[in-house]
Amino acid sequence: MPQLTAKEIGPIGYGMMGLSMKPDQAFEALDAALEQGCNFWNGGEFYGPPDNNSLVLLEKYLAARPAGTADRIVLSVKGCFSHATMSADGSPEGVRRSIDGCLAQLQGRKTRIDIFQCARRDPNVPLEVTLGVIENEYVKTGKVGGIGLSEVRAETIHEAVKVATIAAVEVELSLWCTDILTNGVAAACAQYGIPIVAYSPVGRGLLTGQYQSWEDVEKAAATNPLVSMSPRFNKDNFATNLELVQSVKAMADARGCTPAQLAINWTRALPRFSASLKQKLPAGSVVVPIPGASSPGRVAENARLVELSEGEMKQIDDILDRFTPAGARYPSSVPTNT
Repeated sequence: MPQLTAKEIGPIGYGMMGLSMKPDQAFEALDAALEQGCNFWNGGEFYGPPDNNSLVLLEKYLAARPAGTADRIVLSVKGCFSHATMSADGSPEGVRRSIDGCLAQLQGRKTRIDIFQCARRDPNVPLEVTLGVIENEYVKTGKVGGIGLSEVRAETIHEAVKVATIAAVEVELSLWCTDILTNGVAAACAQYGIPIVAYSPVGRGLLTGQYQSWEDVEKAAATNPLVSMSPRFNKDNFATNLELVQSVKAMADARGCTPAQLAINWTRALPRFSASLKQKLPAGSVVVPIPGASSPGRVAENARLVELSEGEMKQIDDILDRFTPAGARYPSSVPTNT
């Protein structure tokens, strides 16, 4: 089993972003995650409104569960970012405000954030200043277990390891988004032995197969900001991107698993077959996918381990060789690869 901050976690984690959109299902979904061994939970202070974000939901959940439940959870939290202004705040004041606020929202139900990361790098604050505050005022005092990086360039990783120990790097990785395999990010993580936390491993839901027509996208976009904001779900791009979905579904049907299970387990299998693939992670890499789900059934589906063979990985390689995603990952207003 992989480890983060010296704590054992399941091979598949759990992304909490969508919980605030369906809070009535949150407790059942969180129960299912623990039951399935998905004990690495990834939340954010901006995942939902301040009075109903993933930390508030987690506090309410822990208040209603037996003592000791919090100890089973390895919690990663993103902060220091405003969705209102789409800007990062890595200043000492911004870091303190963010971490102190997250801990306050947990109300002592969980006394330590296992990994804290700024959601984006603040271009106006030296990295050593931002990381120095987290390290000296929160890691060394036991309030935070380790420092993570989120949505970063390879250059930021190389810079960060010179000033702090980096516990994890959270980046997008899926059949729909293989950028880190070629832009130096995966190589940098392997160089320093940093685990990769792979967010959106099912491509914001596209790779589940739930979107089969433009009408499906329109319906989902009315309530799901992950769909409504993504250029890859634009009408002009969707038809092209649906080609990948159809290929993944055909292969999943033949394998006897769901498209989501195939996509999630592809991220896990990449390091094992690094020598024989074009789409590869360096040998020795550790990948922890964090699919999100708001229903117990979907959580259980996402948690199933499917051990893909070298032949199946090469078949996926061939699919990806023929496919180029249409559209950017995010709109231009959202900073990426900082």
